[in-house]
Amino acid sequence: MASKPKQLLAELTHPGPHEVLRGNLALVGLPGVVFTPRAGLGLPAVAFGHGWLQPPERYRELLRHLASWGIVAAAPATQRGPLPSHRLLAADLLTALDVVTTVRLGPDGISVDPGKLGLAGHSTGGGSAVLAAAQDAVAEKPRIRAVATITAAQTLPPAHEAAKAITVPGMHLAADGDLVAPAVGHAEAIATSWGGDDVQLRLLGKASHLGVTEGKHWSQLIMHGKPHRGTQQLTRALFTAFFLTHLTGTDKYRPLLEADVKRAPIEREEEPAAQ
Repeated sequence: MASKPKQLLAELTHPGPHEVLRGNLALVGLPGVVFTPRAGLGLPAVAFGHGWLQPPERYRELLRHLASWGIVAAAPATQRGPLPSHRLLAADLLTALDVVTTVRLGPDGISVDPGKLGLAGHSTGGGSAVLAAAQDAVAEKPRIRAVATITAAQTLPPAHEAAKAITVPGMHLAADGDLVAPAVGHAEAIATSWGGDDVQLRLLGKASHLGVTEGKHWSQLIMHGKPHRGTQQLTRALFTAFFLTHLTGTDKYRPLLEADVKRAPIEREEEPAAQ
């Protein structure tokens, strides 16, 4: 019997069955962190873009959560100044995926399947993930299979323009209390412009721009919002369901992606055309 969305949400809110290892991308020339399951071959992988001024440490539990469910999660620590290059962060996200697919991970020879790659990000890191996916979309052999963002913010060049080139599944989580990058003009504009038919926009209730971040950081003095446990839990569960569905081919968690969730209703959704 298929599980109900509420049951799936509860399941994915908790850590998965895998023990998690943490590594340092700087060892291979790219500042940042990577979280992996302790063992596994042919794993899916996601590169995560940090928000404006945010260190990857502020997403540690999100990255660890993905790894606990069998997804390698890498987060570059580049472009963290007040005037970052979104284009260069996008390039670093793709480089991070190059690293995890070509470098030996962990003592037991963990490997990533180059056909199971995704992109994600928060704030301008979400916008940069869109730029990276658009760049990949026009490559001779596209590799990205899915893109997810949380309170995505517009970039230079504009993420909503880049989104027109993307045909892989997309999921964009906006926050109802976001005063930094409100859904209108940011996540909603990106979702509306999405080139593919499989795209979804959800509006997280009682959430702010920094709700997904963890711990304290000086940037909270100049930016509206603060960490919020409910936002973090919803993001972890929905990201995990999204990437397990679209990177591994499992349909177990699809009912969660197709349902309205308390404090995360679907605001906009387009389904793939029937074949």
